[in-house]
Amino acid sequence: MGWDTDMTDRTESLDTTAVPTRRDQYRLAVVFGSVREGRFVTTVGEWFVRQAERREDVKLDVIDLVRPDEGGSGFGERIDAADAVVIVVPEYNHSFPGELKVAIDSLKPQWSAKPIGFVSYGGRGGGLRAVEQLRLVFAELHAVTVRDVVSFHNAWEVFGPDGEPVDADEAARAATALLDQLAWWATALRRAREDAPYPG
Repeated sequence: MGWDTDMTDRTESLDTTAVPTRRDQYRLAVVFGSVREGRFVTTVGEWFVRQAERREDVKLDVIDLVRPDEGGSGFGERIDAADAVVIVVPEYNHSFPGELKVAIDSLKPQWSAKPIGFVSYGGRGGGLRAVEQLRLVFAELHAVTVRDVVSFHNAWEVFGPDGEPVDADEAARAATALLDQLAWWATALRRAREDAPYPG
């Protein structure tokens, strides 16, 4: 049921020199963390992107690992410019995709003192084992992972052909909770980084 989507309509957020127009706005990078053929990440990821686009406090950049340098800015520049990051991640064999690990490990200071959120999906486990392993990785990189996760169990059964969850209200509430927590952490940590360099 997954599909690839042309994301050229969101390239306005790729200007890494731009700053949010309001003090309470934050720059959110949403990373599609699978490159596998036939991947479902675009279905889940595009749904979450639509949730984020409804908010006035978010300045959005969608990063697909299939083409992470889209818009002329490199993956590192785009993560560096973000105030917060959401990883949309499937669970493969009780873990997360190898290509995602390569992308994460290609950077270091760009992750420091930034909040990371997760939208996961999979079978009965909903991708949560992948998320727990990613928390360990990001702790080593001095990033802060937020508690609440948007998780889809048996994801292929809970999304309709229109790309929307069958239980749209419950999914939207989970996305709102995650985005609210990210907003708090993103603005707080941005102010802290502006006041003093992170010592890690």
